[in-house]
Amino acid sequence: MTDFGADDSFSEAVNKISEHYGIEVPQSAVREITQHHAQSMGVEQELQTQLPQTGVQLLIAESDGCLVPVVEIVEKEGEKDKRKCRKLDWKEARLSLAREEGRVSKHYRATMGGVGEAGAQLLDCVIAAGAGENTLIHGVGDGAVWIAKQVKDKLGEKASYLTDFYHVSEYLSAAAEAIAGKEEKKPWLRHQQQLLKENRVSEVLDELRPRVEKEEVEEAQAPVRKCERYISNRIGQLDYKGAIEAKLPIGSGEVESGNRVVIQKRLKISGAWWKKENADKMLALRCVRASGEWEAYWEKLRQAAA
Repeated sequence: MTDFGADDSFSEAVNKISEHYGIEVPQSAVREITQHHAQSMGVEQELQTQLPQTGVQLLIAESDGCLVPVVEIVEKEGEKDKRKCRKLDWKEARLSLAREEGRVSKHYRATMGGVGEAGAQLLDCVIAAGAGENTLIHGVGDGAVWIAKQVKDKLGEKASYLTDFYHVSEYLSAAAEAIAGKEEKKPWLRHQQQLLKENRVSEVLDELRPRVEKEEVEEAQAPVRKCERYISNRIGQLDYKGAIEAKLPIGSGEVESGNRVVIQKRLKISGAWWKKENADKMLALRCVRASGEWEAYWEKLRQAAA
């Protein structure tokens, strides 16, 4: 039941159990058992906080956020219909991953909690992937301030951090039409991207700054200003030349793909709304599955029952 409930809606899990085993199981039972094991997996994920003295040579580490639909029950005096007490909202789930450079297997952790908890999970992923005090860590993220701060705070001087090249390019693309016009937009953008890859950031800023919109122009109508500010605020996070020469990723596509596969594929099923605590449980379950720890969990249960 947990196997099916991990990947599909609980109602669809009921159908699969019936199809595969000819057993009729209530949806409530599938939900309860799946969430029970999801909670157990979360409890067992005691985060590692201390780097061993030795480790692998190089690791890739990434973090990203993803909105998840949540529901909160707000009691209303005299209201008996619980459906009318629901408050629907979207909350950010934060996913972290780490892998040894040159390897495919990844270690995932995710939380509905704050940035500090996400940073602690990132450190845990790094340790699980084989980091030691001598390990160099190549961090990549979408430019969100909290990611860069957690990389610095939790991973220390051995970690570098790179703002995702494609996010920077999105800002440049928005500025391109305002600067070069529709006809020359693509050549202008490609030139600026090449300058970035050669670490000639000052030349990109020199191209932007004379064309920054006046202060009275609304933010939504000021793509050059937004682009100039975005790049200027991340000067220390743009070493694309170094990453390319070291054959390291300059984009955070791995964690963005992880968001789709680990989080969205299950927690953003059409019509699904989650209590925050249940979303956290399912995130733990999905990360155990994606990290290749699924069989180890069930083997531990079998040994305990023997």
